[in-house]
Amino acid sequence: MELEDHHHLVPNVFLFVERVCYPGWNIQKSKISFHDLTFVVEGKAQYVVNGVKYNVEAGDLIYVPGGSIREAHTCKKTPMHAYPFNFFWAEPHNHIQLPFDVITKKVITKEILGYIREFNQVWMNKEPFYMIQARALFELILHRLLSNNRRQTMALVDLRIKKLTAFLSDHYSDDITMNELARQFNLHPVYLGKLFKLNTGSTFKEYLNRIRINNAERLLSGSGLTVREVAERCGFEDLSYFSKVFKELKGYPPSIIKKC
Repeated sequence: MELEDHHHLVPNVFLFVERVCYPGWNIQKSKISFHDLTFVVEGKAQYVVNGVKYNVEAGDLIYVPGGSIREAHTCKKTPMHAYPFNFFWAEPHNHIQLPFDVITKKVITKEILGYIREFNQVWMNKEPFYMIQARALFELILHRLLSNNRRQTMALVDLRIKKLTAFLSDHYSDDITMNELARQFNLHPVYLGKLFKLNTGSTFKEYLNRIRINNAERLLSGSGLTVREVAERCGFEDLSYFSKVFKELKGYPPSIIKKC
């Protein structure tokens, strides 16, 4: 399941520093339970994550998910200057990983750096309710990283899948099958299914259900339609199945919206 499906993720940052390394700086080898998201702004270092060596430099993002074995040392000639965020996802979601490699090259933009420096001021001043503001700024940083990552990923998507997903956005309420789509695109259904999963990270059914449920949520909160009427308009003939899928994706039943 994609990260965007986890609407209840709440990051709790417990450690943040402006890390200006001295020549002998290092992190001793240990297994971490938290997530380490580090932005390198100057210098160089070498990280070893789960036995694999990574060389990092200014502009790079380091992501070490919880459960990893991590160690590191700075380059003595050009010590690293970085901003690490160590955080947990609020339970029971700490196992969820961000969709980044251990090292993402040249990811730090002026906008992200501005958020980081603002976070640093809030974290250092510790004025009343600073944790709320700090969490909001960290979520802005995550949002920008994820948005940029998604745009880069979509740029690499197969043109046939782009056309297919555009078709689904317009015809999500229709009775659509993979066999019918395969005929439209002159592809074998099995091959199209694999191509779809490779490019979107979801199966055809998962993707279609997500579009249908997102539109159902909009209709439930902004129209006078009943739950059954919304289900039918969004392509679900079986009301119980609609309610089941809705709760799985949103975390609450569709009837909750109608009661609000």
